[in-house]
Order: sequence, then structure tokens, then C-alpha cells
Amino acid sequence: MKHSNKNKRTSEIRSNATSGHPARQFSKLGKMADVNVAPSLLDDSIRKSKILVVGAGGIGCELLKNLVLSGFNDILVIDLDTIDVSNLNRQFLFQKEHVGKSKAVIARESALGFNPNVTIVAKHDSVMNSEYNVTFFKQFTVVMNALDNRAARSHVNRMCLAANVPLIESGTAGYLGQVTAIRKGLSECYDCNPKAGQKSFPGCTIRNTPSEPIHCIVWAKHLFNQLFGEADPDEDVSPDTADPEAAGDAGSVALQNQASEAGNVTRVSTRAWAQQSEYDPSKLFGKFFCDDIKYLLSMDKLWTKRTPPTPLSWDNIPEEISDQQGGLIKDQKVWSPAECVQAMVSSIKILYQRSKELNGEESFLVWDKDDEASMDFVTACSNLRSHVFSIPKKSRFDVKAMAGNIIPAIATTNAVIAGLIVFEAFKILEGKWEECRHVYLNSKPNALNKVIAPSSLDSANPKCYVCSPHPEVTVLLNVSQMTVQSFEDKVLRGALHMISPDVMVDDGKGTVLISSEEGETTENMSKSLSDFNISDGTRLRCEDFHQEYDLNITIIDREHLEENREFTVIADPSQLQPKAAVESSGPQPSTSSSKPAPSTRATESVEIDEDLDVIFQKGCANDDHQQEPSIRKRSISGQADIGSASKKLRLSENDIIEL
Repeated sequence: MKHSNKNKRTSEIRSNATSGHPARQFSKLGKMADVNVAPSLLDDSIRKSKILVVGAGGIGCELLKNLVLSGFNDILVIDLDTIDVSNLNRQFLFQKEHVGKSKAVIARESALGFNPNVTIVAKHDSVMNSEYNVTFFKQFTVVMNALDNRAARSHVNRMCLAANVPLIESGTAGYLGQVTAIRKGLSECYDCNPKAGQKSFPGCTIRNTPSEPIHCIVWAKHLFNQLFGEADPDEDVSPDTADPEAAGDAGSVALQNQASEAGNVTRVSTRAWAQQSEYDPSKLFGKFFCDDIKYLLSMDKLWTKRTPPTPLSWDNIPEEISDQQGGLIKDQKVWSPAECVQAMVSSIKILYQRSKELNGEESFLVWDKDDEASMDFVTACSNLRSHVFSIPKKSRFDVKAMAGNIIPAIATTNAVIAGLIVFEAFKILEGKWEECRHVYLNSKPNALNKVIAPSSLDSANPKCYVCSPHPEVTVLLNVSQMTVQSFEDKVLRGALHMISPDVMVDDGKGTVLISSEEGETTENMSKSLSDFNISDGTRLRCEDFHQEYDLNITIIDREHLEENREFTVIADPSQLQPKAAVESSGPQPSTSSSKPAPSTRATESVEIDEDLDVIFQKGCANDDHQQEPSIRKRSISGQADIGSASKKLRLSENDIIEL
């Protein structure tokens, strides 16, 4: 009976922690709030400190609760996101009635239930807005990141460096997690180590020769944007007639014949054509799964070493019933082609109706993995394309994970990492930076039989393009093909995470290439870099006033780059390959039946691991701070100062921490 009462009391405490009147909550939670895990000598420092928490999601909820119960009483939390129903299983400060509301605002209200005497300011905003400048960051004693995207992490890192404020970085991925303390001049910063780049595929692979389920899923997401979303010319889903493998064969002839038969009529966009047909599902199906496939078959060189696709007919949809799926829940079943067509038809009707109801300049839909119609559309279309190309089909559950870049979130992992953040904060407040650690949470015990493995902080990378005394990077690209607009969007803002870049060409004239002042360099945007006499070896001076960040960029002209990249950023010039060697390894004809030849077109990005950083624990022979496109590897083997390097174990891929 006592055990039952204890469980009832525990349940009551948890329930009252996130609902009801704050004063009543505090009275029931009094004992919990009185438990202070901080060292007693830190009481004064904790009371006087001002904490910035960036992010109020999985880690942020746990962190906010920990801070309140540890005695911190001046906290500002900022998050741009709103609460989704999928958050409720692990972000315990939120309940059903909070869905659609600001995470920061609701997290504040719920956290006050643990102690209403704490001052918590909530901001439903992006930390990257200009309002949150260096002066804003200087008011805080410690900044704690609980973010889920790389751009924001990099931005907060730069702001803390500029403001000389300690930062505690963190992240989780499934059962894996990491916490590290960052301080200017005392440790490496977030950008000291290059992060794993986006996985990408050549455009012709997505459009012409898919060979994996992910190719079809990416194609289906592109199709969604072409029909309902913000259309991107680089995401065209029609057959790619510029595919180098198809050059000179029936493909180009077929295109000419098609134009002639149509009387050389001006070709309309996919969206315009769909609107003209009022999004008739049978016509959409006929184009994407029959006509386009027949057109691909006319490009016969593509199929000399590949299995050719099989067009589908609207009037003859194959029905495949598997007797092995009887016990599976709905989302884990693999749909038959007929079921895919049914889902495609119903989702198109819903999405078309939504698109007609839109008004204003941004009159397009945005694909959302948690929207049923959007998810059904991508699942159905990707599986139909997989059927056409004899590729294994995926369940709706699997498609959602692959299309939405989902690594299952574990509440316990978030709780452990949030606790470790606070422990690192205690060390910082004590001024004991020598005791601060990288702390890694592993999926299984390491060589020391520990799942939590600390290691000493690394010193700053002297070649880091963010925190070194004279930040500098080298960018490899094709100056004739790269426009100023692409350089700003993809290189400066995308890869280098700048917010408001100003760029001058170091040509002795002070030529302004890009200005953060609106309208000053608009006429430059559509021109190529070569139009400004930018060539091999040209240096650019970049400034970001908002981030108080200066960077010198050396341009290296490359006609071809590895893996069909548009550009490559290298912080250590010594890692450059000779130009002749790089260009000699340019696009080559395909010799394999499993992979298409590289395309000269821009690659299609696949949004996998975009918000995650691949980090290995330190201690292996490759721990040399090399700043190059590939990541720096660290073996997971416990504390760095235990045992010699020769005794460290090489552990399995499951131990790689992806944050």
C-alpha cells in the first residue's frame, strides 16, 4: 500500500508541474525545489548569474527545469518554434492544449510551476535576428545552446566569441549525446572542426536513373514543390536531357520531335500545366509515371547497363498484396501500387484545395512531414516511382523518417545531456575552466565500461576560419558559372553561416561585390564572378557587421570539382590538391551498371543530417585539426588521458555520435 501511495504522489507531482495555479504547484513541489544540486559555495554566483537558453525543445525543456531547480533565478529563453503534437512524448513541459503555441512562452509558464519566484523571460523569435546583437549577448553570464540546426549553432558560437561570453554547446541523436564548453582563447569553438556536409546526388540521378529508395523520395518531395510548393528550377522532376550519358542518343532527337509535333509551342511549367488540367489525378499520373518514363526509355544509352523502367498505365494498375504484412500497423505497411494511387488521388484533392485558398505573395504550400496529406503524397509518389524503376518500396513510416530527416528522439538522452550542461555551468561559475570537459553519451559502454565518457577540452584550431586571429578560407568554384547571388546564398550564408555579408574585391579599387544595404548591389546578383574579373587567386574581404566577424576568402577557379559539387570550402590551404590533378579527375563516363555517370549540372541536395554534426571523441591518430571538407575523426574510447594511444580500441559505427 505504501508503494502504491508513493507512485500516486509521484504522478501527482509530475501532473502539477505542468498545469494548474503556480502557487499551488510550488506548494506541492516545495521539497523538489528545495533540493539544490549545486555546490553550496556557488549559491551566490548562481543567484547573481544571468543565463541565456537558446532552444526550448527536447533538451531545452529539461534544461529549463534543471536551471530552475538548481537555484538559477534570472533566465531568458528564446525559440522560434511552435509546439507540435509530435513533441508531447518527450518535451514534458508541453501538453495537448499547448499545440500550436510558442515553445518558449509555454516552457516559461510550465517551468514557473517548479518555482514561481524565478524570473524567466520568454522570446518567441529567432536568435539570428539583428535585435540580438553582441551587446545583447554581453549581458549574460553563460549561454546554453539547446538547438537542432547547424546555422543557428554557428551563429550563436560567433556571437559568444565576439561578446567573450562562455557558451555550452550540446546535442542529441537517439541514444547518443554530447556537451562541450566553449570560451574564446581557452578552447576550440564550434566551427574549429569541419562538419559533415549534406549528402547529395547528381540531378540526373534523381530525374533519370534512380537506384535507391531515397532517390525516389527526394524526387517526390521535388514533385510536391513543383505542383504545390515554392518551385525551384534546380528541382525539376522531368527527364534531364542534359544528362551526359544520354548525349547524342535518341533522347535529344525525341525532344526535337516532341517540339516539332507540338508546333514548337512554348513549353509551360509543371505548375502551370497542372493548373490548366485542374490537377486531374489521372493526367498527373499519366505524365509522371507513363509519358515521362516512356521518354526516358527513348534515351536508350541510359539503359545499356541498367534495368530499364516500366511505365504504368492509369487503366491497369497492378495490385500487390503481401501476406507478410497482416500484423503490421498502418504506417508500417508497404502500400501496393493500387493503394499508392488511391493515396495520391486523395492527397492531391486536399492539397489542390488548400492551394486555391492561399492568398498573397507567398501563395504556395510548404511540405511538412507531420501533415497527413503532404506525407501521403510523398509516400505514394515515391513508391510508384520505385515500382517503375524496380526499387524496393518503403512504408509510410520509413518514408517519413527518410524525407523528414528523423533520428528518433529519446527523452532520457535529453534529460542526461541537460543535466551535464548544468554541471559544466557550475565549473564555469567557479572559474575552473581546467575542469571543463567534452562529455559524450554513448549508446553502449566504452573500454572503461562507461556510457558517459569525458575528455579534456581541445585548444582552438589555429586555422579555424572563425576564432583564429586572422580568419581565412579558400573556396574552390567555377568563376564563370557561379553567380554573385549563388555565392552569397550558398557560400556566404549557407556554408559559412554569415547573416549580413558585405564583400569587397581586393583589386586595389575597392570594388563592392555584395552589400548588406538593401538595393546597393542588386544589379550584381545575376552576374557571374568572372564578370568582376574574379579569377584564380583573387582575394575577397568579407565582413558581417551583425556578427562582428571578418573573413578573407581566396578564390580558386576549378572547372570541375569532386562529386559534382558547386563549391568546396577549405580552411587550410595546405590541403589543396594541384589544379591539374583535380581537373583530371573530373566527370568520366560511367563504367558501372549500378551508378550513373556524374552530371555537370548542380547536385540535388538531400536533407539528411542537415541539422546534425558528426563528432568523434578525441584520441585517435587523426586528431590533427585538419580543416578540410571531410570531418575530423575521434575514436570513442573514454578519457583522453587514460592509457596510451596504442591501447585505444576501435569501436563500431554505432558509437559515432551524430549531433
